[in-house]
Amino acid sequence: MRSVHDQLAAVLAAARPVAPLDVVLADAAGCVLAEDVVVGADVPDRDVAACDGYAVRTVDLVPPGGTGAPPDVTLAVLEDVGVGAVAPGRLVERSAALVASGAPLPPGADAVVPLGRTDRGRARVVVRGGARPRENVRRAGSDLAAGEVVVRQGTRVAARHLAAVAAAGRGRVRVHPRPRAVVLTVGDELVEPGRPLRPGGVHDADAHALAAAVQDAGAAAVRVGPVPDDRARLREVIEDQLVRADLLVLAGGLSPGPWDTVTDVLAPLGTVRLDQVAMTPGGRIAFGTVDDVPVVALPGRPVEAVVAHEVFLRPALRAMAGHADLFRPSVRAAVALPWASPAGQRQFVPATLAGGPLDGYTVTPVGDPGRVSLADLARANALAVVGEDTTTVRAGDTLACLVVDG
Repeated sequence: MRSVHDQLAAVLAAARPVAPLDVVLADAAGCVLAEDVVVGADVPDRDVAACDGYAVRTVDLVPPGGTGAPPDVTLAVLEDVGVGAVAPGRLVERSAALVASGAPLPPGADAVVPLGRTDRGRARVVVRGGARPRENVRRAGSDLAAGEVVVRQGTRVAARHLAAVAAAGRGRVRVHPRPRAVVLTVGDELVEPGRPLRPGGVHDADAHALAAAVQDAGAAAVRVGPVPDDRARLREVIEDQLVRADLLVLAGGLSPGPWDTVTDVLAPLGTVRLDQVAMTPGGRIAFGTVDDVPVVALPGRPVEAVVAHEVFLRPALRAMAGHADLFRPSVRAAVALPWASPAGQRQFVPATLAGGPLDGYTVTPVGDPGRVSLADLARANALAVVGEDTTTVRAGDTLACLVVDG
C-alpha cells in the first residue's frame, strides 16, 4: 500500500509547468505571468485634469495680503481643452482654460477648479473659494511610473492586472497557459445527466464534477465520454486525446478483477501503475505517463473521485499552470463530535467548518465519516484530515482542515 505522501510526490514530480507563451491580453486572464511587466513610459504622460472644470493659476486666486477667505475672482477663459488636446496655450495673469477630466493641463496652470465652484462662464468665469496648488490635478506618472514593475512574474492575471498592463500600452504578455486537462469517464452504466436511465444505469456525475474541479484549479477542462467498458474502444479514445492533453484524467474502470479495463489498456502504453493508496474515501488510483503526458485514473464513485482530485490532482494542475501556491488553505479546528478512523489510512472527512481566526475554528463531520455520501460531500465546506496513526477522534481534538469553499 502506498502512502498519500509518496503518491502526491510522484504526481507532483510529473506535473511540470506548461511552456510559456506570448498571448494577447484577452487570453491572459486567469493565467500566471511568466515575466515581470515593466512600465515603459509614465501614465499619464503629463499632468492632467482630475475633473471637469477650469485650469487656473492659484496665484491669481490668493486674497489681498495673502490672508482671509479667498474672494470671488473673475478670470478670462482663453480656450476649451479637450482630452485629446496636444498643445494647449499657456495661461497668463488672471486667465483660465475650460478643461475636461483627463485633458492636459495648460502650461502655467497648477490647479483645476471644479465646475460647481464657478458660474460656468465661457468667455469669462467667476471662481469662488480659491484653490490649492495641485488640487484636482493628476500628476504625470501618478498611475504608472516609467521603469516600475507593475505586475510581477508568478502573478495570476486578474482584471486589475490587465487594467495596469493595458494602460502601460502592452498588447501581449508572456504567461504560463492554463493546462488542458481531458476528463474521460469510463463505464457501460454511465448515462449523461438529463437523459432517462436505462436499467442498471447511473448518471455520469464524475464528468461534470471533475471538469468543474479542473477549471476551479486554474486549468482548461475538456469532457470526453462516457466511454464503454470496451478495451479496444477505450484505447482508441485515449490515443486520440493524448494529442491535445497536457494531463489526462480518467474516472471509472478501476474495479478489481476482470472489470478493470483502464489499467489493462494503459499499462502497455507507458509507465502507468495501479496502487492502493492508504487513504479513505477511495485509494485505488492509477498514475503514470503516456507519451510524456501525465495520466491519472481515479475511482468511479464520485465521492472518491472528488476527494482524490482535491488531494492529488488540484496541486498538480496548479503546478502545471505555474502557480506557487499549490494547496488549499488549511486551518486547525477543534472537533465538535467524536468518530472512529481506520488504522493505517489517512481519512478525509467532509465537514462543516465554523468560527474564525480570532475565536478559533470548530469542525463538525457531515454524516457518518465512515460511510461518506454524495449528499454529505455537497453540504461540506471543508475536509477534516485524520492521520494514519489515529483510530479515535475525540471531541476537543484539533485537526487540520482543508478549506474547500471560499
